[in-house]
Amino acid sequence: MRNQPCWKNLPTILQQQFNRTGKVEHGSVALPAVMRSGSSGPETFNIGIMPSPQQQVTTGQMHRGHMPPLTSAQQALMGTINTSMHAVQQAQADLSEVDNLPPLGQDMASRVWVQNKVDESKHEIHSQVDAITAGTASVVNLTAGDPVDTDYTAVGCAITTISSNLTEMSKGVKLLAALMDDEVGSGEDLLKAARTLASAVSDLLKAVQPTSGEPRQTVLTAAGSIGQASGELLRQIGENETDERFQDVLMSLAKAVANAAAMLVLKAKNVAQVAEDAVLQNRVIAAATQCALSTSQLVACAKVVSPTISSPVCQEQLIEAGKLVDRSVENCVRACQAATDDSELLKQVSAAASVVSQALNDLLQHVRQFASRGEPIGRYDQATDTIMCVTESIFSSMGDAGEMVRQARVLAQATSDLVNAMRSDAEAEIDMENSKKLLAAAKLLADSTARMVEAAKGAAANPENEDQQQRLREAAEGLRVATNAAAQNAIKKKIVNRLEIAAKQAAAAATQTIAASQNAAVSNKNTAAHQQLVQSCKNVADHIPQLVQGVRGSQAQAEDLSAQLALINSSQNFLQPGSKMVASAKAAVPTVTDQAAAMQLSQCAKNLATSLAELRTASQKAHEACGPMEIDSALNTVQTLKNELQDAKMAAVDGQLKPLPGETLEKCTQDLGSTSKAVGSSMAQLLTCAAQGNEHYTGVAARETAQALKTLAQAARGVAASTTDPASAHAMLDSARDVMEGSAVLIQEAKQALAAPGDADSQQRLAQVAKAVSHSLNNCVNCLPGQKDVDVALKSIGESSKKLLVDLLPPSSKSFQEAQSELNQAAADLNQSAGEVVHATRGQSGELAAASGKFSDDFDEFLDAGIEMAGQAQTKEDQIQVIGNLKSISMASSKLLLAAKSLSVDPGAPNAKNLLAAAARAVTESINQLITLCTQQAPGQKECDNALRELETVKGMLDNPNEPVSDLSYFDCIEGVMENSKVLGESMAGISQNAKTGDLLASHTHDAITEAAQLMKEAVDDIMVTLNEAASEVGMVGGMVDSIAEAMTKLDEGTPPDPKGTFVDYQTTVVKYSKAIAVTAQEMMTKSVTNPEELGGLASQMTNDYGHLALQGRMAAATAEPEEIGFQIKTRVQELGHGCIFLVQKAGALQICPTDSYTKRELIECARAVTEKVSLVLSALQAGNKGTQACITAASAVSGIIADLDTTIMFATAGTLNAENNESFADHRENILKTAKALVEDTKLLVSGAASSQDKLAQAAQSSANTITQLAEVVKLGAASLGSDDPETQVVLINAIKDVAKALSDLIGATKGAASKPADDPSMYQLKGAAKVMVTNVTSLLKTVKAVEDEATRGTRALEATIEYIKQELTVFQSSEVPEKTSTPEESIRMTKGITMATAKAVAAGNSCRQEDVIATANLSRKAVADMLTACKQASYHPDVSEEVRERALRFGTECTLGYLELLEHVLLILQKATPELKHQLASFSKRVAGAVTELIQSAEAMKGTEWVDPEDPTVIAETELLGAAASIEAAAKKLEQLKPRAKPKQADETLDFEEQILEAAKSIAAATSALVKSASAAQRELVAQGKVGAIPANAADDGQWSQGLISAARMVAAATSNLCEAANASVQGHASEEKLISSAKQVAASTAQLLVACKVKADHDSEAMRRLQVLVLAGPAAGNAVKRASDNLVRAAQKAAFGKAEDDDVVVKTKFVGGIAQIIAAQEEMLKKERELEEARKKLAQIRQQQYKFLPTELREDEG
Repeated sequence: MRNQPCWKNLPTILQQQFNRTGKVEHGSVALPAVMRSGSSGPETFNIGIMPSPQQQVTTGQMHRGHMPPLTSAQQALMGTINTSMHAVQQAQADLSEVDNLPPLGQDMASRVWVQNKVDESKHEIHSQVDAITAGTASVVNLTAGDPVDTDYTAVGCAITTISSNLTEMSKGVKLLAALMDDEVGSGEDLLKAARTLASAVSDLLKAVQPTSGEPRQTVLTAAGSIGQASGELLRQIGENETDERFQDVLMSLAKAVANAAAMLVLKAKNVAQVAEDAVLQNRVIAAATQCALSTSQLVACAKVVSPTISSPVCQEQLIEAGKLVDRSVENCVRACQAATDDSELLKQVSAAASVVSQALNDLLQHVRQFASRGEPIGRYDQATDTIMCVTESIFSSMGDAGEMVRQARVLAQATSDLVNAMRSDAEAEIDMENSKKLLAAAKLLADSTARMVEAAKGAAANPENEDQQQRLREAAEGLRVATNAAAQNAIKKKIVNRLEIAAKQAAAAATQTIAASQNAAVSNKNTAAHQQLVQSCKNVADHIPQLVQGVRGSQAQAEDLSAQLALINSSQNFLQPGSKMVASAKAAVPTVTDQAAAMQLSQCAKNLATSLAELRTASQKAHEACGPMEIDSALNTVQTLKNELQDAKMAAVDGQLKPLPGETLEKCTQDLGSTSKAVGSSMAQLLTCAAQGNEHYTGVAARETAQALKTLAQAARGVAASTTDPASAHAMLDSARDVMEGSAVLIQEAKQALAAPGDADSQQRLAQVAKAVSHSLNNCVNCLPGQKDVDVALKSIGESSKKLLVDLLPPSSKSFQEAQSELNQAAADLNQSAGEVVHATRGQSGELAAASGKFSDDFDEFLDAGIEMAGQAQTKEDQIQVIGNLKSISMASSKLLLAAKSLSVDPGAPNAKNLLAAAARAVTESINQLITLCTQQAPGQKECDNALRELETVKGMLDNPNEPVSDLSYFDCIEGVMENSKVLGESMAGISQNAKTGDLLASHTHDAITEAAQLMKEAVDDIMVTLNEAASEVGMVGGMVDSIAEAMTKLDEGTPPDPKGTFVDYQTTVVKYSKAIAVTAQEMMTKSVTNPEELGGLASQMTNDYGHLALQGRMAAATAEPEEIGFQIKTRVQELGHGCIFLVQKAGALQICPTDSYTKRELIECARAVTEKVSLVLSALQAGNKGTQACITAASAVSGIIADLDTTIMFATAGTLNAENNESFADHRENILKTAKALVEDTKLLVSGAASSQDKLAQAAQSSANTITQLAEVVKLGAASLGSDDPETQVVLINAIKDVAKALSDLIGATKGAASKPADDPSMYQLKGAAKVMVTNVTSLLKTVKAVEDEATRGTRALEATIEYIKQELTVFQSSEVPEKTSTPEESIRMTKGITMATAKAVAAGNSCRQEDVIATANLSRKAVADMLTACKQASYHPDVSEEVRERALRFGTECTLGYLELLEHVLLILQKATPELKHQLASFSKRVAGAVTELIQSAEAMKGTEWVDPEDPTVIAETELLGAAASIEAAAKKLEQLKPRAKPKQADETLDFEEQILEAAKSIAAATSALVKSASAAQRELVAQGKVGAIPANAADDGQWSQGLISAARMVAAATSNLCEAANASVQGHASEEKLISSAKQVAASTAQLLVACKVKADHDSEAMRRLQVLVLAGPAAGNAVKRASDNLVRAAQKAAFGKAEDDDVVVKTKFVGGIAQIIAAQEEMLKKERELEEARKKLAQIRQQQYKFLPTELREDEG
């Protein structure tokens, strides 16, 4: 018998469980338990007996340990919830107390301010509560279904909306609580209600966390609590628009839906009981359960939004919940129909579903009724709308008499209904006057209807008569006019009501958009878009209060035309800034990285755009309906302002006038100054329009005047309230009131002038009144602080200047020298005072008063000194000229003070700052003219004094770079500055030189002149570099071309300076810069296809490199022997310069037009030409010193070998170095020994070659490079044959050959330096030392090879080799050579951790005496000591480190190394003869090392001084970098997906197949590395969870080294993969070679090995994340690894193509003897050139790898046992 499902009568709140089909897994269930605390702490668990098998409903919370892993979307949601939780907690903390407001006055303006702030705060709080409830309802709706199908981004958006609005709401609540009075409620009650709402939001956020495991009921309960708290908060502020009866009806209707759904569920249960098919039965049960869930959700949603149902977004959420119910009912009915054929049961189900649908319709209809504000469509409205529509139909039906008559019948019925309604209202009207108006309007409408009916009859009788149709049309028009007149008040009221609703919704939408913009600011990565959005938000925020006040005023005074006009004006003013904010928000959405924040911003912008469209329509209709009334409204506004100022004056007399919050003296002063100009402008417009009789524009001008006067009155009151002088305050208020009185008269006169546009008397009265108002405005501005002082200074200058008007000057009583000295001093003081006046205009008002007073005093003294100097004049003409100059200075000084006064009043006035600067320069120039006339000094001194004064004047212009000073374009400015910079540099050099030669006696000043000239030169150089960069970014390359041409010219300039080095020195430098130019050219070739905007920087780099190359090339040519070689070097460097010029020019052209394919092709050709010319330069250099060049090439090859060995060590450490076949080490031993001996012979030849010919030296260098290459290969094969089970021994062997390679590299360098030098030269001693080290390291290699298979001695041998290696490293450390780069003290401290760990390893190895421990110690010691020494020396030579600290750090670095060497030697002694006494001494050796490490750390901390801080949390940095690397790789992979091979119609299919292979292989690499980095990120998170790495460590250095290694590895993988994709892109486009592809693929493989090593340092090898990582990278010796395999595929494909291409190229062989010989020579030359380029490329690769592979963690050699 089949078990029947058990049904119980439960509440409608059900918890639904979603299951997914999985795969069967085999394994033991006896696994160790994993107990985690979870996000909310430990949880309890029970032990009991399992019940008997039965089907039942189980409720409770699932243990977090059993939950599936979170998806990326769920993780993003968790991040959003955590951020929101922090915001909610902050809001709760902020709501603990009210805002502290300054004392407020009791004058009318203060009371109005308080009321406006209360209204604004209530509006903002209401709109924010609307958004919170709507967001809550959205969360309820979105989280209803299967978690797999949930749109977590939308959920995050809703949560972000809730938290951001709660944050903003808390600010408004605090302000409102401070402003509230006892009529509404206490501020504390309001804060309590807000805190309750915040607590409810917090509960909701906890419940909806993906990891919470909370039942659905918890979410719905929390949502209901938000609804209740929202209603209580709105009641506290008096904004509960929805009455309790409506809410009760709403909830009862929602419960009716729930009850009907419960009945449907019962009917569905009956169907399920009789269903035969179990699958169909389960579908019925699932559908019924979903139906119950959706209805319970509807009830919860109704509870949430009922207090804010007036909001459209809340209505939308409730309607959406209703739609979910409707869909679930349909699904339930369909499931029942499929499960049974029982007609009776199906009939019952259908009936129950109908009941649910009807209840749902009732609920939604109730909501829609409230959406129309609960107002039924009135009789006036319906009839009027019908009349308007039908008359339009009649107009459009002209020519169709039948249709016109039919529409006329409908029109007659509508007008009849309207007439009857009006008569009915007239009878019910109590006011007899209104009753008479209604009856008169009804009669007029009835008469018009009668005329229309008669016309319709005529048209019906004569359907072809056009005159009858025209009469019907005219009658319909008359009826339309009569209807408008009859129903005017009703229509107007409806339109204004619509505008009120639209304005309120627009203000709310704008508030939401501002909140969304602030929330998105953190994740907006585009600074320009963010700043634009912030600015538009500020503009809108300034307009929202006016809009809110307009709505409140219109609602409070429904019949007041001024209030309606204020609403219309504020609505129209709101449209433009609102539209700009919509555009800014939409533009910012793509740049916001947080998806939830971006979605919120997008939705808010969309809602605001909709609201603005409705507001625009409503305001236009309201403006048409309300008619022209701006002039009367402006008069009322001005009268109100006058009363407010009068009230403020009374408060000021009583000492009770207080500034409003936010008002300062400076702000109000600037507002008054700028507004006074706006008042004058609008009044001028008012006069013009009134004189022309234009009523509309006169009204607009009156409105603008009233608005400007309102701002002026507020500013005047603010100045009076902020000033400390009562007399000044009274004067300000009186003058402002005079402005208001005059303005009122002016507006009244303008109104009267409209009636008689041509009346002369009216025009005259207007002009007189306007003049009086202008005078009052000036008086008002002159009452500002500081203005009177400037006027006093101006008056003082005018009085002083009267001294210049006398006919006869008194004779001078002083000597000429005394008069001249006094004049110079007075001129300097006056010039300085002029600068102080300019500076004071940007400061506070008191500063300008003091500066202007000082300026007038200094002017008076200067004038007296000038008059005294005029008395010294020998002739009347000279005296007149001096007096004329003094008058010019007087006039310039007055202009300066006037400009300063104007700027201080209105700092934002156009060009005001430039006018002030020009006035200051005029003062300086006029002073200079007088000084030049009156001064007799040493040659050049007056010019220097004049220049100093001019510099002092123009220096202030740089403080305001945004102020335009000329009409030049950006490009013209750059060109001008570059030209003048060159002139400036040359002039300063001339000043320095002439100052020394001109006054040989003043030798004590020469050093100061030289230093100043040097500083000036450096400043000019800096500005030139900056300008070149700016020019290059926009495609301006003229300066760069000139620089290259100038460098080329210097190559031919006369005799070069005496050389300070040898040809080899210059050759090395030229090679470096030549290769840099070739690399840059290759980059430009690539960027021309991918990123043309980056060409400017590359061109600038090439220009700088060529400048250095030309300078060094000139010296190389001068020192080369024979002279022919020098001439060839110079010529080829010049040819390279021509090529660089062409390339730079093409780069500039392509930047200007990036899509020009022709220019792109030309640039690629120019780049190739540059590369060829670089090779010619290199060949010329090689011809000058063949042996030395061979040494350089050999050193490059050896560097590449060392870097390759580093990579091999990483693979060995990771356990991935395996033999290709089943080989043993014995198979390779003899080959290694034989090759090592050959290397010894090569070494001898190399040492002897230094003293022999260049040919022999070249032979020896090439031979040694070939031999070390062979030796490295055979040693690698031997190490691989040892097997990956013994990685430490593999590392020992590879380290041994690496030591040999490093010694050979040093030996080659020493040989190069000693070539052709005498026997007693110091370089020869260095050569002998390098040879000795080389022999030692080769001997060590041979010993290691012989001992590697001897388990009893190989540890001892490894330790001996390590001791020798550390001694060599210490020698390098103690040398005086300065490191090429510097590092931070933090890096030095981080490296000491490796020493500490290695010390512990060494002590453990000494105690255990196990060979494997010794080997591990030897390997770890190498890395730890080398890293410590490198980091210590690099940090010590940082420019900011003092000499004392440097010596201390180097001393303790040496001490630490010596102590560690002693420890290792002691361990070696124990290995040879182990005794307890010797082992006991290990502790003392380790203590010495520890002491030195402590001192070293203190030295590093001293490098930072007081700025020392702990490093940042490394694990967080590692996580970020890993995710960023994965994102970069995925982006590159997507780019690859879009690539297609270029078309080659004339080539073979194999080549096309190769390009397909390139793309497929590159895609495989991108996919493999992406998966690898993601797995590494998972492994890193697992380490944090296991506690092996602290999420927030107490000391970040604990895990810093591991994390830094992981970060660098992740960066390298991402960078390598990105380079690979760029190379693949360029290759298939035909712009790059296969060799670049091969190099990029190899770099991906090497960086992948580093990432694996970094991940394995602390990882648990049995963890799931580590197993996934090993599947991706460490797949085993047989299968290889995914990334390496993909890289190898690409390398093989590229090599095959490269070789195939070489094989397929046809070569035409010349048959004649001479031609054939020439062809052979050319081919050999090409071959040698390519070989040389190959060696150079290897050297560069080695250098790059040496820099990048220095981060390997010291924990790498940690004992895995």
